[in-house]
Amino acid sequence: MDITADEGPLGPLLLARGAVDRSAARRGDAGWIERAWADPATRVLVVDGGQALVRAEGGAVGLVLRSPGEAPEGERYLLGVDAGGTAYFAVAAPIEGAVREEPGARIVPPRDPAAWPEGEAVPAGLRQVGALLGDLDAGLLVYAVALESWHSTHEFCPRCGSRTEVRTGGHVRACPQDGSQHFPRVDPAVIMLVHDEEDRCLLARGPQWPEGRLSVLAGFVEPGESLEGAVVREVAEEVGVRVAAPRYLGSQPWPFPRSLMLGFFARALSTELVPDREEIAEARWFGRAELLAAMESGEVRLPPPVSIARRLIETWYGGRLDGDW
Repeated sequence: MDITADEGPLGPLLLARGAVDRSAARRGDAGWIERAWADPATRVLVVDGGQALVRAEGGAVGLVLRSPGEAPEGERYLLGVDAGGTAYFAVAAPIEGAVREEPGARIVPPRDPAAWPEGEAVPAGLRQVGALLGDLDAGLLVYAVALESWHSTHEFCPRCGSRTEVRTGGHVRACPQDGSQHFPRVDPAVIMLVHDEEDRCLLARGPQWPEGRLSVLAGFVEPGESLEGAVVREVAEEVGVRVAAPRYLGSQPWPFPRSLMLGFFARALSTELVPDREEIAEARWFGRAELLAAMESGEVRLPPPVSIARRLIETWYGGRLDGDW
């Protein structure tokens, strides 16, 4: 079984792509940032509640990027510089028609670029267009959404409650009252496909999901815990299965709001399922033929291609699967 995320016919994890140097050394250079913002060649992505404007042209979907002179007022975040020297920023500002996604909301976008209105700029989020964007645009949108989400919840100092200020190209919020600095954070979460001695995979759904919507298991890493320890603990807690030998697939950001998903395969030492009903409404073992038949009949729907969950399932399966949520 191929367990690498960036080799073979499945290609890279879709939200782990990018094509800019993040230019950390430039973030504290106020003069360089000012010059970059004054350069009409600089490109700006406007982000609003996790959404940005996208446009379909010639069968391809791309971000709508503006010059600094066309950008609205708002907090600015330096995203980096590409190989040709073009600088990229994000600006957090309202976008007409943008709707902030509710946690757990099901979004069913057209995945064929030909289905998008030709040439029309429309607001969309990562779940909708992450799989359609090229490497540059996908990386820019993931980065911008993650920064915007963090800034929107860290306007005030956790020490004294004073309003913080954006510094170093949007990568620090500083408190003018007590001098403390606060940096963007990510929450590590393990996500794992469990397989048994018969090479069946374990899929489950949460109580909030409709019947038929299945995925692999996942959970947040706890303080003082290793990634491998989190895999073993979460599987035992959620379905009562003992696992061993976690094997790493890859990782990708999941800024909903700030997770980093770390993908694993794990071998089951037991197969009896004892779901935690607060976390798991249904859990089932599937062979490859059984899973394919369940998908073709509509009995089972899998996570979308943009998710690392889908990559884990397809890597175990050995190829692409059609259909999703």
